Amino acid sequence: MLLTVLGDPTRQAILDLLLEGPQPVGQLAALLPVSRPAVSQHLKVLKEVGLVMDHQEGTRRVYRVDPAGLAPLRAYLERFWQQAMVAFAQHAENQHADDQTDNKE
Repeated sequence: MLLTVLGDPTRQAILDLLLEGPQPVGQLAALLPVSRPAVSQHLKVLKEVGLVMDHQEGTRRVYRVDPAGLAPLRAYLERFWQQAMVAFAQHAENQHADDQTDNKE
């Protein structure tokens, strides 16, 4: 679900902006080529999956990245990276063994 949510370029842009620091909807909308209501809808989706959280400051809501919400995404990417590194190491070992065999002939 997280990867599906992040498949939208506007949501990616919003998350990138929030990684720089907490921001209200209006400020986010001013930095993006979409309307304020559209930004609010994207924030709602990001909040539902736990990637962002918000709090009230006067008359506005300020959004920020929820580090705990990023943990499952990070764990997935770490698992993916580990599998890629194991596959690379196996390929390198096989290539080295093939090279050693070729050199003996």
